[in-house]
Amino acid sequence: MTSEKVDCLIIGSGPAGYTAAIYASRAGLNPVLYQGAQPGGQLTITTEVDNYPGYPDGITGPEMMINFEKQAKRFGADIRYGMATAVDFTSYPRKVIIDGQKEILADAVIISTGASAKWLGLPDEERLNGRGVSACAVCDGFFFRNQDVVVVGAGDTAAEEASYLAKLCRKVYLIVRRDEMRASKIMQKRLETLPNIEILWNTETVKLNGEDGLESVLVKNNKTGEETLLDVTGFFVAIGHKPNTDIFKGYIDMDETGYIKTIKGSAHTNVSGVFACGDAQDNVYRQAITAAGTGCMAALDAERFLMEREVEIIADDILETN
Repeated sequence: MTSEKVDCLIIGSGPAGYTAAIYASRAGLNPVLYQGAQPGGQLTITTEVDNYPGYPDGITGPEMMINFEKQAKRFGADIRYGMATAVDFTSYPRKVIIDGQKEILADAVIISTGASAKWLGLPDEERLNGRGVSACAVCDGFFFRNQDVVVVGAGDTAAEEASYLAKLCRKVYLIVRRDEMRASKIMQKRLETLPNIEILWNTETVKLNGEDGLESVLVKNNKTGEETLLDVTGFFVAIGHKPNTDIFKGYIDMDETGYIKTIKGSAHTNVSGVFACGDAQDNVYRQAITAAGTGCMAALDAERFLMEREVEIIADDILETN
């Protein structure tokens, strides 16, 4: 296995990773960024992005990520294809294995591996993703103003998504697989106050229909077996996200669902010299702009960490000389 020593390693791309690369490059940290399994992150499967400041006419997700990458490269970031497959944070410098073949030793590591939306596994989900199918109402709800849509899920996320869409859409069908919801009582009460939300209990999605975009959704009642065709143009899957943090388990403190815990007001993790940003540590907002903000924080924290470490090394050298 080959080995390489770097000052700053960024694991994962997307708004958080690329922003960290921009700031780290400008600070002279010579960052090396490995893009991961999905270069550009979840935004590469998003069509129109209308809520990121600075784009008055909107921009597509893939376009935005190309721009982020170009900007990072302009300042000297070394951006590479490859995926972190293992780590060892018990020694310093921190060790990260890329594609099971190359060992990177890094003085500072920034984790920006993101999170992946959980999907139902329907045949047409991927085909219609970005053309009526979405996993983020806040991101895409605006495009469905005065239209009929479906939300799938039974937890707080689903309740929040349905409530948000109810302000924009003509009708919101909430598909719940069982005869009760997991959402908190207060969230369920909120749903009851919104007249354009209809909850379909004991119901599962059978099929998504449409060629160039979603046209209808076929659902089935689990108890009666009755099938119903819903004429909707939007289908929002709200069954949760899974942070891409498995390789850090045992080293980094996480919550019960795998989101990395950072020290309040910073990007510091429990491991010295390891920082986390973006959706790998944010289970609340999950927006491009908040991911970019934490990417900036991670790079600034890494810069301070490396400066302090350099000062300590110089001080130790002076003491040894004397």
